[in-house]
Amino acid sequence: MSETESAMPLGNHLEELRKRLMIACGSWLVAFLGCYSVAEQLFERISEPVHQALPEGSSLVFISATEPFFTLLKVAALAGLVVAFPIIIWQVWGFIAPGLYAGEKKLVLPFVFFSSLCFGCGTYFGFTFVFPMVFTFLVAYGTEIGGINAMLSMGAYLTLASRLLIAFGLVFELPIVIFFLARLGIVDHKFLAKNRKFALLMAFVMGAVLTPPDLFSQTSIALPFIILYEVGIIVARLFGKKKVVEEEEEDEEQDEPETAS
Repeated sequence: MSETESAMPLGNHLEELRKRLMIACGSWLVAFLGCYSVAEQLFERISEPVHQALPEGSSLVFISATEPFFTLLKVAALAGLVVAFPIIIWQVWGFIAPGLYAGEKKLVLPFVFFSSLCFGCGTYFGFTFVFPMVFTFLVAYGTEIGGINAMLSMGAYLTLASRLLIAFGLVFELPIVIFFLARLGIVDHKFLAKNRKFALLMAFVMGAVLTPPDLFSQTSIALPFIILYEVGIIVARLFGKKKVVEEEEEDEEQDEPETAS
């Protein structure tokens, strides 16, 4: 980090933060407006897993006159967030980059690309593989109660579905987060392996907070978190700060004979 960057006044940092937030929010707004024109089709796509899980003759319903309108607004906002995610991540990186070394700043493009890729993979995994099982289980459990028919609110379904999609997207960011923490020397693979039991506890706490109160749904979040944590340990071992230091020492050793000659 240069002396100019380290001596930057607090007011300049706040102004930079304001600019980055405006760009991030502006990109989300533009994406939201674009997605609103196809919000109905997007909701039909998002609701496919629950339609398949509902008994024959049942469908989603709305219980207030304004529910369809606000539901489509939420769909457009969620889709806009996904579309604008690379720009938002770019702005986050742009804000923290001045505090990094020149070599670390070169990671901006891989950071944006792999963060977006992991988030997209997480939402795809959750929607394609987990949603059908979760909603089939929940609907089947509810309909086993005598005299109860399945008539789910479209707004309530979207709230649960969006919460799960964002949760899966964020869980799949774990290896990326660990990679950069390891590169910065904040954590290493030994620290992560030593605290594996706390990660296990955190996984199930996260599953309990973000999913319906049943063991199946909680495990659907906790299990990917645990697997990706183990992947993160391998990533930290391969690309952590210690390895960077070793590479720098090797480069110095290679430069010494040339200097001597």
